[in-house]
Formats: sequence, structure tokens, C-alpha cells
Amino acid sequence: MLGEKFGHFLDKPLTPLVRIIAVDPNSLSLTGFAITIGASFLLVSDLFWGALAVLAGAFFDILDGVAARVHQKESDFGAFLDSVLDRYSDSLIFIAVGLHLLRKGSLTGAVLSIGVLAGSLIISYTRARAEGLGMSCKVGLMERPERIVLFVAGAVTGMIEPVLWLLLLLTHLTALQRIHHVWRLSHNKPGP
Repeated sequence: MLGEKFGHFLDKPLTPLVRIIAVDPNSLSLTGFAITIGASFLLVSDLFWGALAVLAGAFFDILDGVAARVHQKESDFGAFLDSVLDRYSDSLIFIAVGLHLLRKGSLTGAVLSIGVLAGSLIISYTRARAEGLGMSCKVGLMERPERIVLFVAGAVTGMIEPVLWLLLLLTHLTALQRIHHVWRLSHNKPGP
């Protein structure tokens, strides 16, 4: 949703930086992922600082796409790698949050975190599967940027459990939106 509305609005302000550093986009993806691995360890003990580290990793996730476009190095493998690393990152983040909440004595929070992770993975899978069937599936409220923004807001304000409830609802609602979208597209296809 944010991606659809704002597209590549950060390309212009980040282009000078990308031109100066001239780093391979896949290296930026891997750097962002390495930061997210560190952030996940931090999240287990401290949600505030861990969430800020997640933002740092997300910055590299933005930067890799800008670098690919600026240096004309967009590739199928780069897009694939970025997507896979995003799924690993989501998994690490929400597993770490679940462990944090479990350590704090909140079984409910830990279960919510697992539910949000499941919703996040299903959102990604529904799009990938639809595209594998030749259908576009960029609909829904909660794509990755929205999930990261909401998660960080909840973590830094100390409102993580209410935000997890909201994320749980909205991730699964988004998955259902995508299922309905693909159902509509598949039923409106002209026959052979």
C-alpha cells in the first residue's frame, strides 16, 4: 500500500549517496539482513533499541533497490534474493519479539507474535503464488513497509501488544483480500 502510493519516492534523495558508495545492490541486501540478524538478538532483551536496529536494516532494504535502479543492475536474482531475505528478516523479527514477550511473562504476546509472523508469510506467499499463476496480486492493507512501520511504532512506544493485535488482524485481513482478489481474477478469465 505504501509502495503503491509512494513508489520510489526515496530514489531521488538517495541517488547521490548511492552514486558515491557504488556498492553492489546484492551486497546492500546482505548488509541489511546482517543488521536485522543483530537486531533480532537485541529485540529479545530490548524492544526499543532492537526496533531502531530493525529500522537501520530496513534502510538498507530500501537502498538496495535504489542502487539497482541507479546503476542499472536490476536482476531477477536480485529481486529473488531481496524477497527471500525479507522473509527471513520477518521471521527473525517476530520470533525475537515472541521470545522477548515470553521472557516478560506474556504468553499471549508471544502467541500474537507468531500469529503476525504467519500472516506476514501468508501475505507474501499469496502474492508469489498468484504471480506464478500469471495474475497480479499487489492488493491489501499490510505489505511489508506497513508492517515494519507499525511494529517499530509499537516497540518504541511500549505499546507492542496492542500493535501486535492490530497487526494480527490486518495481516490476515490482507491475506483474505488477496485470496478474494485472485478468486475474482480467476473467475473473470475468458475460457479456452
